[in-house]
Amino acid sequence: MRVILMTGKGGVGKTSVAAATGLRCAEMGYRTLVLSTDPAHSLADSFDLELGHEPREVKPNLWGAELDALLELEANWGSVKRYITQVLQARGLDGVQAEELAVLPGMDEIFGLVRMKRHYDEGTYDVLIIDSAPTGTALRLLSLPEVSGWYMRRFYKPFQNISVALRPLVEPIFKPIAGFSLPDKEVMDAPYEFYEQIEALEKVLTDNTQTSVRLVANPEKMVIKESLRAHAYLSLYNVATDMVVANRIIPKEVQDPFFQTWKDNQKQYRQEIHDNFHPLPVKEVPLFSEELCGLAALERLKNTLYPGDEDPTQVYYKENTIRVVQEQNQYSLELYLPGIPKNQIQLSKSGDELNVRIGNHRRNLVLPQALAALQPAGAKMEDDYLKIRFADTK
Repeated sequence: MRVILMTGKGGVGKTSVAAATGLRCAEMGYRTLVLSTDPAHSLADSFDLELGHEPREVKPNLWGAELDALLELEANWGSVKRYITQVLQARGLDGVQAEELAVLPGMDEIFGLVRMKRHYDEGTYDVLIIDSAPTGTALRLLSLPEVSGWYMRRFYKPFQNISVALRPLVEPIFKPIAGFSLPDKEVMDAPYEFYEQIEALEKVLTDNTQTSVRLVANPEKMVIKESLRAHAYLSLYNVATDMVVANRIIPKEVQDPFFQTWKDNQKQYRQEIHDNFHPLPVKEVPLFSEELCGLAALERLKNTLYPGDEDPTQVYYKENTIRVVQEQNQYSLELYLPGIPKNQIQLSKSGDELNVRIGNHRRNLVLPQALAALQPAGAKMEDDYLKIRFADTK
């Protein structure tokens, strides 16, 4: 299955780009699902028809769906939700408050991943296009496999084993005092089963022959800055970007003096997009004279994005985000972090893991065996790669 994730700052037009990409894929004979994981859905408005949690056929070979986090929660997390509700009610909260608080923050991102994994396993579709949340939320979603794996390996799995072993001994004493039972095996197993699904999906997300991110940006200063940071953070999580879509460019035929300053600014920012994202290909899309709602309007966007018989499922650029290099009995780990100054990067090593932190984004890289026994001996930025040299300190 080909997986294409559309992301960008809120309001840049990524939903329209996702929907138009789906139209072209369907036109070329690919069974295509466009899935919105954005909590503020607008995919139904883009197609101008009602969409729900389950895929609905939009036209031959094309389906659309909008993720309902509550339905996914009940199907995949029901036992945990009921247990948390029981605990909160025992602590004095009424039913409605307990039900609401049982939905933990960030669960919609987790269910987005689980839904992606289910469609991938089922193999019903040839192409899965994700209309994802705005950049910040999307990055949290893509970092979940890495972060959840760190916590599961260190804390949850040992605690799970201890809890299952002690429950029969402690429960008769605990329940009369606390007013609720200890979690049973079904409740304890659910988070780890989630983790196993997310861990399996990570292999799909980091395979640049199957999965690509496409950044949608407008030629505006703040949008470009956020998109550049997103590109670097995606590389940190080993998720490849293969294209940038520069959207809503004022056409040359617009000669009204009111738009002249806008056009001058856009000319500068368009050049910045091409320069700063090089060597990624950049597709430019004009500002259309009408709102892009409905299939007829999306057809025009589709033809602009993918002229002729261009296939949007192709990998437009293969980005190598992580590589290990050996030179004269020395090893280097090279991370592609475009646009990130070295002084913003923090490194530390613990056992066989290298911790890389940029701002509030962190990744724990499990090192190859050749590097695990060595220690970082220096780092430098060169050609947008952070090159970390390893050496034997004995």
